[in-house]
Formats: sequence, structure tokens, C-alpha cells
Amino acid sequence: MVEAVNKLILYLQYPFVQYALIVGVLIALCSSLLGVTLVLKRFSFIGDGLSHVAFGAVAIASVLKLTNNMPFVLLVTVICAILLLRTGQNAKIKGDASIAMISVGALAVGYLIMNLFSTSSNLSGDVCSTLFGSNSILTLTPVEVWLCIILSVVVVAVFVIFYNKIFSVTFDENFAQATGTRAKLYNLLIAVIIAVIIVLAMNLVGSLLISALVIFPALSAMRVFKSFKSVTLCSAVLSVCCALLGILISVVFSTPVGSTIVAVDIAVFIIFSVVGKFCGSGK
Repeated sequence: MVEAVNKLILYLQYPFVQYALIVGVLIALCSSLLGVTLVLKRFSFIGDGLSHVAFGAVAIASVLKLTNNMPFVLLVTVICAILLLRTGQNAKIKGDASIAMISVGALAVGYLIMNLFSTSSNLSGDVCSTLFGSNSILTLTPVEVWLCIILSVVVVAVFVIFYNKIFSVTFDENFAQATGTRAKLYNLLIAVIIAVIIVLAMNLVGSLLISALVIFPALSAMRVFKSFKSVTLCSAVLSVCCALLGILISVVFSTPVGSTIVAVDIAVFIIFSVVGKFCGSGK
């Protein structure tokens, strides 16, 4: 135990670990804010669908040999978020069906493209890293860190500024629309923000694990708290703490960053479920 602590203290002195902690905290915070809204709107799997879209975009970017694929992946994911929202409002294609359609399609096309055009000698390793995350968060450059900081500040600012509108759209979209709130516009805003979070989180947890980062803190908070504000605040604190703990464990024990963070989230969810039942809040 003492050896692990000494190792952690040593690693914390390195800039690449500090960068990873900064980015991890910011991504976790942004994910938790929108996670509560998505869970309450029963649209949790939009994160899963968009993460698969991001995987497909990464595959295309690798074929095009883009040195910095984030702008391209972000653009494609935002466009698909808008299309997903429009398609989900179609009476002929319901929301869950449109998510499944885009999710499976993007994943299949992305893998097909990587097989047909990839020049990598380790295709399976590249695919696994993209899907389940890699240690690329430990090789972040200052430019990437600043980009993450700027986008995170924008996401948090938008959430705080439009908190009341997001709250009303989350709980009763029809009533909000009847009172003059432009529900479709705010649904679009939520979808775009989620797309930004998905792209930011890909280096941290991988495209298949992003939904866990969005959903688990919200579900954990809901085991104990009931009001929207309390659940959101608790979710944010839990998400940040889990991300910090997961990254630190990963650094010390050399485990996959994304999987470690999700494992910590699962453990916290189990603890809060027990606490909720014990306190009578889980009923």
C-alpha cells in the first residue's frame, strides 16, 4: 500500500498525468450534467448511438489520414445528433428505432471501412482501442487539453444559462411548448451538447463505454435523491470523484483507463442502491 502511494505521488509530478486528471474531471462533469436529463427523458441510449457514429467518423478520418481528427469527428457527430433528433420525431420511425438504426449502421460501416482501407498492421488493436478506450489520455498535448477546457466551459455555461428551460423540457415537453418554450430548439441543443461530450470522452473511455459515463452517475444519484437539482449536483460530484479515482487507480496499477472508471462507477452505483433502500429512498 505504501509503495502504491509513493508511486502515485511520483506520477502526479508528471505533466501527462496532470493533463489526464484535468481532462478526465472536465469530461466527467459535462457527462453527468446531461446524463440526468437523458435518463429522465428515457433517451439514455442516444449516447450509445452517437458514440458508434463517432467510431465510424474516426474510421473515416484514419482512412483520410487526418493528423487531427477531432474537428472532423465532432462535425460528423453533431450532424448525426441533429439527424437523430429529427428522425426520432418521425411518426414512422420512433426514437429508440432511430437510435438502434444509426448505432448499428455506423458501427458496421466504421469497421468495414477500417478493414477495407486501413494500412495499420494491428487492425484489431486499433479497433479495440477505439471501442474500449486506450491510454491515449496519458499522451495528451497542451493544445488538446486547452481545447477540452474550452469546450467543457461552453457546455457547462450553456447548461447553467438554460437550466430552467432544460428542466421544463425534461419533465413535461408538451406543457413547456404550450407555455411558449421552444421545446424542439432545446432538444436540439441537448443533442448537440451530448455530441460534443461524446467526442471529448472517446479518448477517455472509448466509444462503447461512453454511455456508462453518462448514465451511471445519474442513476446512482437517483437512488438517494429525488429533486432534479439535487440529483444533478450529486451526479456531478459522483462523476468527478469516480473519474479521478479511476484515473489514479489506472495510473498506479496500469489498468485500462476507461474500463477502470466504469468499474468505479458500477461500484458506486451498487453502494448508492444499498444506501437508497436502507434509507427508504429507493422505494
